Amino acid sequence: MFNSNVSRRNFLGLTAGAAGAAALAACGSSGPSDKGGSSSSGGKAVATYWSLSGVPGEPIRQAAIDRFNKANSDGKITPFFYQNDAYKQKIKTAIGAGQGPTMIWGWGGGTLKEYVKSGQVEDLTSWLSQNAAVKDKILPSSFGAGTVDGKVYALPVETVQPIVLFYNKKVFDQVGVKPPTSYNEMVALIPQFKAKGIAPFSLAGQSRWTNMMWLEFMLDRNAGSEVFNNVFAGKPNAWSDPAVLDMLTKIQSLVDQGAFQKGFSSTTADSNADQALLYTGKAAMMVHGSWSYGIQKDKGGNFVKDGGLGWMNFPPIEGGKGDPSNTVGNPGQYLSISSKATPEAKAAAQKFFSTTLVDDDEKAGWVKSGGVPVLKGADSLFTGDDAQFLKDMASIAQNAKSFAQSWDQALSPVAAETLLNNIAKLFQKQISPQAWVDSMNGVIGK
Repeated sequence: MFNSNVSRRNFLGLTAGAAGAAALAACGSSGPSDKGGSSSSGGKAVATYWSLSGVPGEPIRQAAIDRFNKANSDGKITPFFYQNDAYKQKIKTAIGAGQGPTMIWGWGGGTLKEYVKSGQVEDLTSWLSQNAAVKDKILPSSFGAGTVDGKVYALPVETVQPIVLFYNKKVFDQVGVKPPTSYNEMVALIPQFKAKGIAPFSLAGQSRWTNMMWLEFMLDRNAGSEVFNNVFAGKPNAWSDPAVLDMLTKIQSLVDQGAFQKGFSSTTADSNADQALLYTGKAAMMVHGSWSYGIQKDKGGNFVKDGGLGWMNFPPIEGGKGDPSNTVGNPGQYLSISSKATPEAKAAAQKFFSTTLVDDDEKAGWVKSGGVPVLKGADSLFTGDDAQFLKDMASIAQNAKSFAQSWDQALSPVAAETLLNNIAKLFQKQISPQAWVDSMNGVIGK
């Protein structure tokens, strides 16, 4: 689902300070007019590229286009950058009218599926087969959100952002416990932290998508990726799988045990209140995206610098069918090619995909911004204080048997909004697990 929270999830890099956070809130300056036919580097414009404005993404995207235009006098690309909300509306309107750009930037998932249904984007499957070297440079786990019905319609680009379990090492030492290696061990820690007046988990419940991260991991660890894949595929009553009821019951059990801080349902992610609970030691753990590292580093004083922040992949559930290497989050951002573009524009886009977007400068640019690229072999670029964190996030992304896209981005806007509303009700115990399942089955395929 495209909202202000998704903006934060996609663009808060390790190096984003107060200015970066402000840019996120505004999503950069207004994009230029899409009138005219000259590229920024001079020469004839052949292909167009629409994306988001603001740091850290816009400068890196512009640099890639400049490199391409400098090397290709016959096939220039003209970029247009827009604020987040303006882009969301503009791209949908333009594509619906058959007047979209050559290259369409997005998050994949449910929106891409709608483009495919309406025949608006090119099938890249055979092209990738003919350009195996290009596909081989990209993390395999990133292709899922760009794939519909077994065919690739969007190239993974930019960065990967897995969700992980963060924990406060100092609090663990204070209580005299070790990081959990299984779900049961994690649950067993709840009364031990509560006895010391520490919230076991920090959760920004008012923001809804933060709660969703718990469900994503709980279902995957319990049943593997098949259940949600059936939902995404539109299989009738896919939410009725017994593993879903088990997952929902476990969630409400956590609420009953007081796993989350008091008043968690009124805590917001936009204010970073959930982050503050962790770095101030008022909470012991937090399930959150890899972008949280940047917030902890920026807002937490010396917390990260002094080695107070720990992280791990979400632990396995005893007896669960899910592979413990699996992860969820943002497996990448995505570029599609418009099916309405001219042959010349499509050719320019394909060349851009196979050269500039997979070159060493592209990889280095995203690492410098504080991100883990979708491109393989970035590990050697991870240096300095953030090296270990970047290496660990890259390892999670590279080794994941399945890197599932966040549910609210994978589903259609209608289904995603129903999902988020029901998740909020679940955590507030305003809906039973069975009623949750019945409601969600009602929006499958919508």
